[in-house]
Amino acid sequence: MMGSRQEAQAALFYEFSLEDHVPEDHLLRSIDRFVDLSSVRAHLEGSYSHTGRPSIDPELLVRMLLVGYCFGIRSERRLCEEVHLNLAYRWFCRLDLTDRIPDHSTFSKNRHGRFRESDLFRHVFETTVARCMAEGLVGGQGFAVDASLIAADVQKQNSSNPDDWAARDIDPHDASRAVREYLDTLDDEAFGAATTAKPKFTAHADPASQWTAARKGPAFFAYSDNYLIDTDHGIIVDVDASRSNKSAEVGAMRKMIDRTEERFGLKPDWVAADTAYGASENLVWLALKRQILPFIPVFDKSERKDGTWSRADFTWDADNDRYICPEGKELRHNRRSYSDPIPTIFPTNAQDKVGRPRGNFEPNRSA
Repeated sequence: MMGSRQEAQAALFYEFSLEDHVPEDHLLRSIDRFVDLSSVRAHLEGSYSHTGRPSIDPELLVRMLLVGYCFGIRSERRLCEEVHLNLAYRWFCRLDLTDRIPDHSTFSKNRHGRFRESDLFRHVFETTVARCMAEGLVGGQGFAVDASLIAADVQKQNSSNPDDWAARDIDPHDASRAVREYLDTLDDEAFGAATTAKPKFTAHADPASQWTAARKGPAFFAYSDNYLIDTDHGIIVDVDASRSNKSAEVGAMRKMIDRTEERFGLKPDWVAADTAYGASENLVWLALKRQILPFIPVFDKSERKDGTWSRADFTWDADNDRYICPEGKELRHNRRSYSDPIPTIFPTNAQDKVGRPRGNFEPNRSA
């Protein structure tokens, strides 16, 4: 027998619990077990006035932002709509069915204002890392480091040659927030001081972003999101943003290693990374200055592509203390007089015929 037709009827009282409508295996339940935001209010206490209208709870804003990050909701306007409609989001944000959702403009004002000025997100991140350490998830013996490209929200049409855009001549008081932050990082080893090479283009709206073609496709403006990862359980123990070039990523790696030791007392025995971190200067910094064993491939540019011989083409004759070229000839010493002694060098391809090319140079092993 067909049941009676359901018709919506308003009731005077409802008995409803959000707890009963969020599945036990929901992602937000797993996150809620380990995220401790009890210190957020104390951390931001100096950023709020003691008078005036009560503000929106900062813990609510952080929880809503976590929902956006976990579920890929980039628009703050859409995030407010989703939290308003989704029962699991309301439960995670400690909102009842009748509680109002903050306006989307509140996020922008707080993210670019008191959250940024107080470094709140760094505080939340480090609190979570400390919780992982307390649970025994961080060993601290070995770290891995890498970087991911994050596309900047700028267009090539709104950019120009760096020579046509004198950043140091801009008045910081009249500049936008992104430009002011760029000016503040000109001497940072992960940004302006990372390399003396000039980028091909500079974005006017976000000059700290880097014009890059690292993905082997069309170039675009981007940042590098650098991670320092404990290898025991894959816990990220530090993170830092930099420009998208090798020198900046190396500078970010050094900053993260120093900061992790300062904040948590963690100094790894070894660090693993790819060839981008294999410059000799960085390997010396790790092995000699910081006493950390680098498991990093050496960044080697000895392979020649101009038709001359590469380093691997020559043979070292240890018995006679000499190099032998691929044609079987001995590479003779090329000496000059200097006031200060310098290591003797060999031309890798003696020019015994007119017009014969010369390769790179090798140090004298006996010097």
